[in-house]
Parts: sequence; structure tokens; C-alpha cells
Amino acid sequence: MRNMRMSLAPRRAVAALAAVLLAGSVAACGNSDTGGGGDSGNDKIVLGFSQVGAESGWRTANTNSIKEAAAEAGFELKFDDAQQKQENQIKAIRNYIQQKVDVIAFSPVVESGWDTVLKEAKDAGIPVILTDRAVDSADKSLYKTFLGSDFVKEGRLSGEWLVEEKKAATGDVNIVELQGTTGSAPANDRKQGFAEAIAADPKLKVIASQSGDFTRAGGKQVMEQFLKAHPKIDVLFAHNDDMGLGALEAITAAGKVPGKDITIITIDAVKDGMQALADGKFNFIAECSPLLGPQLMELAKKVHAGEEVAPRIETEETTFTQEQAKEALPNRKY
Repeated sequence: MRNMRMSLAPRRAVAALAAVLLAGSVAACGNSDTGGGGDSGNDKIVLGFSQVGAESGWRTANTNSIKEAAAEAGFELKFDDAQQKQENQIKAIRNYIQQKVDVIAFSPVVESGWDTVLKEAKDAGIPVILTDRAVDSADKSLYKTFLGSDFVKEGRLSGEWLVEEKKAATGDVNIVELQGTTGSAPANDRKQGFAEAIAADPKLKVIASQSGDFTRAGGKQVMEQFLKAHPKIDVLFAHNDDMGLGALEAITAAGKVPGKDITIITIDAVKDGMQALADGKFNFIAECSPLLGPQLMELAKKVHAGEEVAPRIETEETTFTQEQAKEALPNRKY
């Protein structure tokens, strides 16, 4: 019996030591959970980002900017492509909430229908940043800030250029409009800004307006319909370069000269659009910069630290004519 007691003593000591180590391990895991998102021992800020999709050259440049900036800032980025479906974005945001990320950012597919999921994020204590596109929620406390362009201004600048360009024209100037994704902030706002600007000249008339969903294929298809339905089209206003580039194909196939027979105004200023402008196929572009990544990371750091940020942060942008496009193209990053 004495020998048995002696053999059990070391075992009890080992068991006691294991219990102490286990308790320490549990305590560490508990601290990690209460400290917000991220893995235990991982000091990186975990950012969950839901992207609209990959519908255009602009969107691809925007995605690249966010991924590159996150890597440079030392973030852990959880990225999701919603493929232009709101239900996919809501699912992604709920996944981020379950994963207890530190910050959620997203570019909303459409403006409406976000209150429920944003309240879930707020209740979980996870700050939300809107990028590129806004939401129409009346409760501004559901997100910390909106980083992006002034879409109304982009539409207004496009319309103001047209008013000046066509001031000497006689008779009605027939305009067709290629709208972006129905219900999206850029589509709604660019349409509004353009309409407000051209109201200054009654001879400028929008005779047809339809969504091309921000895609080249959509722009081409809708422009083909416009050309068949309306023998006299003087101006095309496209809500982004990609739809304008698709429309170029339809205009050329119809035997018309883009930039001459039909004045073309677009928004974005991606490289392909700028090349079309430099070549005289487009006539005017209002810029909408996709390079939001660095600003987004700085904002994410601030809201994660509990700092106050401005509710609206506007990106700096400009406009381009043909000569300005030629000058800017060699150094264009997107």
C-alpha cells in the first residue's frame, strides 16, 4: 500500500498542474471573446467587407484598392462579393456579426431595406461604415460614417456641361439616359443631379431613360433599343463609363459616329472610359474615384478605437474633357 501511495503522488501533482494550465487557457479565451473580433492573440483589426459585385471596371478597381490598403494597414480582411444581390449582402453582414469582426464596411447594392441588419450589428457592438453608396435609413446611429462621392454633384456637373455645350443649339436636343442599377444611390442621385441641371434649358429633353445595370452588356442592349425606338438622338447620358462603352458598340453598329452624331457624357473616369474620351468617342466625363481603400482603413482604425468621425466624408474628384483626358491618361491608376 505504501508503494501504491508513493506512485500516485506524482500523478496527482501532474493532474493539479494540468488543471491550473487549463484554467489559464479558459481565462485567456474568455478575454479574447470580450475584447471584440479577431482570434486569440491576434492584434490585427478584423474588417468584414461586403462588395456590391464586379459589374464594372470601376468596381474592380475599388475592390483592388480595398484589398491592397487592408494588407498595407495590417488588417485581417474578410471579403464577400454580393453579386449585386441585397440578400447576399445581408447574409454576409450577419456572418460577420456571428464571427465577431471588429468593423463592418459595405457598399450597399440598393438604398432601402437595411435597418434590421444594421440594428443587429449595432446591438452586437460592431461599428459599420458605408462606402461608395449610401442607405436611406432615418436612424443615422445605425452606421458611423459614409465614405464616398457626391453622386448628385456628379450628375449636376454632367448636366451643367451639357447646358453650356448646347446653348447655341436650335430646336429640341433629344437626350437618352442609361441609368445604373434600379434603386441604387448612384442611379437615383445622378439622375436627380442631371435633371436639376438641364432644367435650366427647356430645349434639353430626356426622351428615354432605362437601367443598363452599370454593365457594358446592359448599356449595349438598352442603347440598341433606344436607337430603334428613337430616330433622332442627340445626347447620351450614361451613369457610368461601362454602360457608355457598351453603348458605343450599339451606336457604331447603327452607322452613327459616337462623339459626333451623338454627344456622350459618362461618369467614373476609369481608364477605358478616359481612352474613349481622349479618342473623341466620349465628350465629357465626371470623375468618381474608386480608390477608397486607404481612407477606409483610416476610418476603420478610428471607429474601432471609439473615436468620433464625421458622418459624411466626401472623396475629392474632378471632371474631364478630351484634352484633359489625354493629359491624365499616362498616369491613370485605374
